[in-house]
Amino acid sequence: MARRKPFQEDTEHHERWLISYADFITLLFAFFVVMYAISVVNIGKYTVLSEALGDAFGGRGAALKSNTQVEVEALPLSNIIAHRRAEAAKRDRERLALLARKLNASLAPLVNGGKVRVTQNARGVTVEINASVLFDEGAAVLAGNARETLGAVAQLLRDDPHAIEVEGHTDDTPIRNPLFPSNWELSAVRASSVVRLFIENGVAERRLAAVGRGANVPAAPNDTPEGRARNRRVAVTILAGGG
Repeated sequence: MARRKPFQEDTEHHERWLISYADFITLLFAFFVVMYAISVVNIGKYTVLSEALGDAFGGRGAALKSNTQVEVEALPLSNIIAHRRAEAAKRDRERLALLARKLNASLAPLVNGGKVRVTQNARGVTVEINASVLFDEGAAVLAGNARETLGAVAQLLRDDPHAIEVEGHTDDTPIRNPLFPSNWELSAVRASSVVRLFIENGVAERRLAAVGRGANVPAAPNDTPEGRARNRRVAVTILAGGG
């Protein structure tokens, strides 16, 4: 019986080794392509990844169809968070702008008469109500139609998610009587009276804060009767960032 030549066995052995080595190199190349693509993914690198995997595992370009629209850009986590915060802030401004329009419409007679001002800024929406609409001079008990006026405001705020700060302000004329030793007490109790009415009309207590500012944050100079009248006010601020 004829014996197979020794060199034939050696040739078959070397060929099997080369095939295994080529497979290993191909898989190693595919691995590094994957690692590179994971670091920053965009359309160009995604295409490279797709074609490399297609070459490595059969069918060039099998991982990416020619008509597939792929737009992937991996952003740093801080950029993603900043983008989401910016979008949330934009939606919040839009909600507050809508609320400001509703408040203006609800209080239109007082707005037109110069007794109420509705403004919006980065802090939120502020409804500034002249004290003469709400209180008798030197008093902190809601008078006349004040409850109706504030009730209309409360109805719009009741289901709104934002925190609310109510500030009482006075002019710089000193006050001293058994109830209010100074403008601090008068402004604080006026703010508290408004807060109590909001609570009675369904606004959640946890959303409310009452602050007495006295004469320390004037809206106009105190050197004229008109200026002092402007400074005697209650400011209801619906704070941005809620909801």
